[in-house]
Formats: sequence, structure tokens, C-alpha cells
Amino acid sequence: MKKINVPLIIVILMIAAFLIGYGSKNGSSVGLFGGQKAERLAQNAVDYINQNFLASTGGEATLGSINEESGVYKFTILINGVEYTSYITKDGKILFPDGVPLAAESETEGTEENVQREPKTCEDLAKSNEPILEAFIVSQCPFGTQMQRVLNEIVKNIPELKDYIKIEYIGSIQNGKITAMHGDEEAEEHLRQICIREEQKDKYWNYIDCYLKEGKSEQCLESAAVLMTTLNQCLEDKSRGLKYAQLDFNAQEEYGITGSPTLILNKENVSEFDFGGRTAEAVKTVICCGFNSTPDFC
Repeated sequence: MKKINVPLIIVILMIAAFLIGYGSKNGSSVGLFGGQKAERLAQNAVDYINQNFLASTGGEATLGSINEESGVYKFTILINGVEYTSYITKDGKILFPDGVPLAAESETEGTEENVQREPKTCEDLAKSNEPILEAFIVSQCPFGTQMQRVLNEIVKNIPELKDYIKIEYIGSIQNGKITAMHGDEEAEEHLRQICIREEQKDKYWNYIDCYLKEGKSEQCLESAAVLMTTLNQCLEDKSRGLKYAQLDFNAQEEYGITGSPTLILNKENVSEFDFGGRTAEAVKTVICCGFNSTPDFC
């Protein structure tokens, strides 16, 4: 297989974003991560790379997570299952294929941020008789919905595992209403999914399965047989819907969640990429590794 030059791939990512029509507007640079469509633009660029640069090499690039760190955006690119970290300024004009910490060696040596982390194994993960995998997502983020699709596939294939999975939502409550990364529409969807999860648990995965296909909430509420009176009461009653949402946001703060998706197994951060990537098989392995005694359905 042809060797892939990773820094070159990252440069291509920037070039591709411009080639597919998102790089400039009225002669001025438009930041790759600027605005609410940042993730979608980045994903379009990765798709462009796969179609035009990696198809003939046997390689594959996928976009991992995007977080804010030290005033810039930190993001990951996955190539053939190997994760690479890069940084980009918030205006999208300067790309850093790598970061060099400027703190003195004595101050940084041994810290998690500056030591190459060894992938965790099943034995490394926290165990419980009743493990819980918490998946923190943003409901209209392509990476968040990617994780929801993975979890939905797991639930379809191994229904017993749904009792050990909880999707939680990233956001906050300001002035008595939810705020979310992509605006009011996403905030409303957060609350809708939270209310169904909490008060009509048996409808939740059917709704998610439908919503992930086309994002048509009204049709999906009908197809999932969601009880609308109950849902509307939850949406309108702040002692119900907003109270449930605040618990998600409290957990977000407790775990220091900064990116969608983030996985927490038995109250410890875990990466699906240590177990093969953002796939149903990898995430199923993570959940099953959380049991003290592995059940037969694993």
C-alpha cells in the first residue's frame, strides 16, 4: 500500500475546503471553522480528500472530533484507523499540523496533555455489574449524529444493550431556555429528544432511528407513536423538560465535556478509536468491556 504523507493530507484538507466552494466569499477568506456549519464544511473537505486523493492509495480519511483549546481549534483526522491531531485558528486562515508546548520540560513532563497516550485495552476500562456508556452529543452535529447512528445500530442488533446506553446532550440553559451550538432549532431538538428519552423511553430509539434518516421530527414523532400530549406537557413544563436537560448539562460540566461526541464509560472517559474507530463493533466492544462479567449477548 502506498505510504500516505500525513502533513500533506492535512494541507489537502484545507485546499479541498476551498476547491469545493467554501473557501472564499466576495474575495475574502471564510474560516473553515467559522459559523454554525463548521463541522459540515470540514466533513465535506474530508469527503473530497477521500474521493480525489486517497481512493487510488487504499487510504481513508475521516474527521474525528473538534474542540477549542488555547484559543485555537483542535481537531483530529483519522487515516486508516490512525488518529492525527492538528490545530487551526478560529478564522480558518492558519493551519498547524502539530503543536509544540512552550512550557518548561519540568512543568510538562508526565502530564497527559504532553505525553503520547497508549491506546487503552479492555482490561484498562472501569468495570461494573451494570455498566453505563454515556454518549454526549450535539443533536444536529454530523459527528454527534454519527455516534447516534452507531449506537442505534448496536441497539438494533443487540437490544439488550440499550439498557446500558444513555445519550446525553451538550448545551446550557440561559434565561429559562436551552441554548445549543447550532442555534434554536437544535436546542428544540435537544429538548424533544430528552423528553422522549425520559418520559417515553420505549419510543426513544424508534424516534432516533427515524430522525437520523432525514431529520423530519414531525413525521418521526408519528412513526414512533410518541404520545404528543405527554411530549407537549414535558416541553412546556420547566419542572420537567428543562429539569431533565439541566441534569445532562450538569454531567457535561462534571466530566469536562468539550466535544461531540464524547464517550464516558462507568464515569471514565473512553475513546472508541482505541477499539477500532467510530463503528458499531468498536463501541459495542467498549460497552461489553465495562461489565465485571461479560454477558452472553456481548
